[in-house]
Amino acid sequence: MFVSLLELPVMPDLLKTKLSRRSVLQAVAVGAAGVSPALRTAVYAQGSDAPEKKEVKIGFIPLTDCASVVMASVLGIDQKYGVKIIPTKEASWAGVRDKLVNGELDMAHVLWGLVYGVHMGTAGPKKDMAVLMNLNHNGQAITLSKKLADKGAVDGASLARVMAADRREYTFAQTFPTGTHAMWLYYWLAAYGIHPMKDAKIITVPPPQMVANMRVGNMDGFCVGEPWGHRAIMDGIGITAVTTQDIWRDHPEKALGTTADFVRKYPNTARAVTAAIIEAGKWIDAGLQNKNRMAETVADKAYVNTSVDAINQRILGRYQNGLGRTWDDPNHMKFFNDGSVNFPYLSDGMWFLTQHKRWGLVKEHPDYLGIARQINQVDLYKQAAAAARVPVPREAMRSSKMVDGVVWDGKDPRKYAESFKVNAASAA
Repeated sequence: MFVSLLELPVMPDLLKTKLSRRSVLQAVAVGAAGVSPALRTAVYAQGSDAPEKKEVKIGFIPLTDCASVVMASVLGIDQKYGVKIIPTKEASWAGVRDKLVNGELDMAHVLWGLVYGVHMGTAGPKKDMAVLMNLNHNGQAITLSKKLADKGAVDGASLARVMAADRREYTFAQTFPTGTHAMWLYYWLAAYGIHPMKDAKIITVPPPQMVANMRVGNMDGFCVGEPWGHRAIMDGIGITAVTTQDIWRDHPEKALGTTADFVRKYPNTARAVTAAIIEAGKWIDAGLQNKNRMAETVADKAYVNTSVDAINQRILGRYQNGLGRTWDDPNHMKFFNDGSVNFPYLSDGMWFLTQHKRWGLVKEHPDYLGIARQINQVDLYKQAAAAARVPVPREAMRSSKMVDGVVWDGKDPRKYAESFKVNAASAA
């Protein structure tokens, strides 16, 4: 359930009052927890929340779900909040990681699991990290090669049968070892009895290189964000076996990530950028015309570098699987969805930790909730949502049912992580 910040009582007299430094700091500290829009406006008007850093370099990978970062810049929404977003195109998630850690990038459109992996030291150099917001729900897919589909492998169950009969080495690609695509791929394969570490070879390939690698036969399947799943269908080399929203409806996907140091040093900047990107996501989801303009913008060479029709079909929920089936998917990629997309749920971050434990990426059970509280900037997000005048959920945990029927709600992460029969230990 969501509570709209617009429903809180308005105190117009505050707009006429000169706020003391102490009252300003108190207002910032309490954030969205009971602050009226008038007080929030007054705080901004006094300049107390002025961004410390005016230009913010945000790295992105050429994927449709970089759109809210790009559109916040292109539409000038960032300037409304006193910052200038400079989108910076990156070649790989490993490159994004390195540039975040060394400070070349201020923030990034980034995989949730990458942020958690860096924080835990399982995805490269260990550094305290922060998730400012979730950028999108849904909109990824697992693609199988057309050659594999011709043998009858078109979904999880038939893939398991074909692999069992074929007895050769199968290769599947994901985009980063601790990232979302790796976790969706592993979870889906395991749900059908395919052990991702024992029954297959898993490789890492940057998103824009997936289609080219499948074309030359380097993998049997891959999990990646759009538009590359649809691009494989357009090019006649792959089929969609499953969408990630069918693995976990309304799953977290990309985050707006940064380092904990950046948030400590530039809290007002972090808040302003978050508010701008929330508003950009709201603009994208507002209607067909906006979605089409977004598709035309991000298809450009400066961003995703593909044809508009590779982007605009699935962004509208118009799906085809490459085998003649078409459908309208109500759970397509969303950037705002009436405020439900962007909140950095603690349970979302905890889920990635449970999967990292499941697959042996962390050896001992971590402090699931404690780490999520360190990384996910819930209070800062609420303040940004107040500035953007959008609703926030009442709770920082949510419940979801996965493709295998198992419910995840964050209440007992240790038990959940230990509940899977297919795991790192079962590969022995």
